[in-house]
Amino acid sequence: MSFQKIDDHGRKLEALEHALAILGADEATHMAVGGGEKRAEAMAALAGMYHRQATAPEIADWIADAEAQTLGDEQLAAVREFRRHYTNLTCLPVEFVERQTNARMRCEQLWRDLRAKNDWAGFVPALDGVIALAREEAALRAQALGLTPYDAMIEQHDPGARTATIGPVFSELKNFLKDFVSEALAVQEERAAKRPVKALSGVYPVEKQRELGLAIMAATGFDLAHGSLSVSHHPFCGGVPSDVRITTRYKTSEFLSALMGVLHETGHALYEQNLPKEWSHWPLGRARGMAMHESQSLFVEKQIGRNPAFWRWALPVIAQHLNETWSLEDILPHVHHVGRGLIRVDADEVTYPLHVILRYELEEEIIAGKLQTIDLPEAWDAKMREYLGLSTIDTPGDGPMQDVHWPAGAFGYFPSYTLGAMMAAQQWAALIRDYPTANNDLAEGNFTKINDWRREKIWSQGSRWSTPELLERATGEKLDASHFIGHLRSRYGAA
Repeated sequence: MSFQKIDDHGRKLEALEHALAILGADEATHMAVGGGEKRAEAMAALAGMYHRQATAPEIADWIADAEAQTLGDEQLAAVREFRRHYTNLTCLPVEFVERQTNARMRCEQLWRDLRAKNDWAGFVPALDGVIALAREEAALRAQALGLTPYDAMIEQHDPGARTATIGPVFSELKNFLKDFVSEALAVQEERAAKRPVKALSGVYPVEKQRELGLAIMAATGFDLAHGSLSVSHHPFCGGVPSDVRITTRYKTSEFLSALMGVLHETGHALYEQNLPKEWSHWPLGRARGMAMHESQSLFVEKQIGRNPAFWRWALPVIAQHLNETWSLEDILPHVHHVGRGLIRVDADEVTYPLHVILRYELEEEIIAGKLQTIDLPEAWDAKMREYLGLSTIDTPGDGPMQDVHWPAGAFGYFPSYTLGAMMAAQQWAALIRDYPTANNDLAEGNFTKINDWRREKIWSQGSRWSTPELLERATGEKLDASHFIGHLRSRYGAA
C-alpha cells in the first residue's frame, strides 16, 4: 500500500516537473522580453508548489513503510531513488527555494542583456546575490548529506562524484594538456603546410542550416514526434522526455558551429527520449546525473560527429542542403581544428577540458568563500593566461559572464563536462570492442546498432545504478582517463 502511495505521488510530481520544464524552455526561446518578470513569478510559485509536495512529511513514512514491504527488483530500486531524492529535497526550506528560483531567473534574464554589453559592473549585484544563495544552499546540503559544501553541490548534478577524486584526475589531465595543446597545434600546422586548408566560409541561410540540423537529428535517432529544434543564446537540451526541446545558435558565415551544437544537444536528447517510459514518474526513470548525460552528448558530438567515418556519410547530406560539395580532405581540417580560444562552447576537444578545469577551480573557491564575486574577472584572466595564453581582463562577456550556469545558480555542474568526455571515450572503446564494424555502419549513415548498444547499456538503466556502477557495467571497467588521453593522441597527436 505504501509503495502505491509513492507511485501515485510520483505521477503528481511528474506533472509539475513537466510544467516547469516546458515553461523554462519557452522562457529561453520564445518568450517575449517583457514577459520575464511574470514568468519568474509563475515559475517560482510552481517551484514552491513542487517543493512543498515533494517534501511533505508523510512521504518519509511512506518510504520507510515501502522499504519494509516485499517488492520486486524494480520497485526496490525505485524506493532507493525516492529516498535519495527526498533527502536531497528536504534539506532546503520552501521559502529558500522560492527566493532562490526568483533570484536565478532574474539574474539569467539580466545576463542575456548585459553580457553582450560587457557590463560587468551592472551585473555584479545580481550575480553576487545568486552566489550568496548558492553558498547558503551548499551549507544546507552539506549538513544534511554529511559532505563538504562543494561536494554537496556536485552531488546534485553528478551523484557520487567528489572533489577528492575529481581534483587529482583534472590535475593530471591539465598537466597533459598544457604540453599536448602545443603538440596538436604543431601537427595541425605541419599538415596545413602540406595541404592548404580550404576555406568553408560562405553564406548559409539560417533556414537551410536548420533543415540540415533536423535531417542529421532524425538520421542519428532523434524522434521528431517527441522533440523539436529552436534557437537560443546558449545551446541547451530541455523540456521532458516526451517533448524534448533542443536549441542551437547560427552564424550565416559558417555552418559547422551550429551543426556541432545540434549534434551535442541531440546526444542529450537521445538519452532523454530513450529512458524507460514505465519509470518516467519515478526518480529511478531519470538520467543518471550530468556526467553520464554529458557522456551521451559528447559521444554523439565527438566520438561520432568528429569521426571521419561519420563524415563519409554526412558530406552528401550537407551538400544536398547547403548546395556546396566538399571532400573528406577538405572538411576534416575544420572538424579536427585545434585552436586556443576564449569561448568554451566553441572550443575543440583538445582545449575544451582546460575551459572546464578553470571553471571547476574557480567554483571550488567561490563556494568555499575564498573568492568574491567582484574579484572574478581577475581570477578568471589569470587562469586563462596560464592555461591557454589568452586574456579576458577587458572582456568579461568572454570571461565570468560567458556561461549561463552561474547566473542560473548551477554551481557544481561544470566538472561533469570533462568527466563526461572521459566516459564517452571509454564507452566508444567498449563499443568498438563489442561491435568492431561500428565505423563501417557510420560511413553508411546506419546508427541502429550503435544506438542499440547505448540503449541496452546506458539509456534503459535510468538511475538504477550509481554513475561509477553504470559506467563499469557498460564498459567492463572503472573510469580510466587513459581512454580519453589515448583518443586525443590518436586523433590529434603526432603519428
